[in-house]
Amino acid sequence: MCNEQPIGFIDSGVGGLTVVKEALKQLPNENILYLGDTARCPYGPRPAQQVIQFTWEMTQFLQKKNIKMLVIACNTATAVALEKIKTTLDIPVVGVILPGSRAAIKATKTKQIGVIGTEGTIKSASYKRVIVQKMPNAKITSLACPKFVPIVESNQFQTSVAKKIVAESLRPFTKQKVDTLILGCTHYPLLRPIIQNVMGTEVKLIDSGAETVGEVSMLLDYFQLANDRPTKDREVAFYTTGSTTMFDRIASEWLDEGSVNSKHIVLGEKNL
Repeated sequence: MCNEQPIGFIDSGVGGLTVVKEALKQLPNENILYLGDTARCPYGPRPAQQVIQFTWEMTQFLQKKNIKMLVIACNTATAVALEKIKTTLDIPVVGVILPGSRAAIKATKTKQIGVIGTEGTIKSASYKRVIVQKMPNAKITSLACPKFVPIVESNQFQTSVAKKIVAESLRPFTKQKVDTLILGCTHYPLLRPIIQNVMGTEVKLIDSGAETVGEVSMLLDYFQLANDRPTKDREVAFYTTGSTTMFDRIASEWLDEGSVNSKHIVLGEKNL
C-alpha cells in the first residue's frame, strides 16, 4: 500500500514540468503530484532565506498529500534549500544539481563546461562546486540568464522575442570554447531548440531535470518504494499558486498528455 503513495514535485513555476515529462515516461507506474509556485515566480532574484521559506511551504503542502518522495525540480531551490529539507524530512529528497553535474562530467570531452541558470543558482556556485570536486581540472563558465524564466512563464518560449533574448543572453558564450552546456534551470529545456541553435550542434546540452529522473528511479528501487502495481488510472495531479488557465495551457502543450486541469492553491500565512 505504501508504494502507491505519490511522488511530489515542486518548482517555482512551470519549469519543473520538464522533469515531470521525463517522469511520466520513465516511471509509468508512479502516481505524481506537482506544485508550481507561479504566483511568486521567479525565485532566482529572491533572497536565499525567502526561497527557503517558499520551498518549505510547498513541501508542507505536499506532505499533507502523503508523498513518499520529494523532488525539488527547481535549481534555485535545490541550491539553497535542499540540504535543510533533506535533513528534516523522513522521506527521500532529490534535487536537480547533482544529477546534472554528473551528466556534464560524463559528456564533456574538453573539460570545458558552461552553466546557465537563474541569478540565485549562479550566485550559489553549486554546479561549479560539485563539478570541480569530481573533476578538479574542469573549467567552468557560468552565466545568469534572468530573462529566460519570464519568457517561459508567459508562454512566449516559441516566439521571435524568445529567439532575440536567448541570442543576446548567450552572446558571452560565443567567445568561450565550452563543449557542454548545463541547462541549470528546469524552465530552460522549453527553450532548448533556440539555445541549441545559438550554441551550435557541436555543443552538448545537459537537461539537469531530465537527468534527475534517473536518480529518482534508482532511489525508488534502493528504498523499496517503487510502485510495482501497474495501473491504467494512475494519479497525476497539478497545483499552482497562480493562473490555472496559463498553467494548463503550457502543461497541456508541453506534456502532450491531453488537457491538464490544475487546482489553484494559496501558500503562505493565509493557509498555514
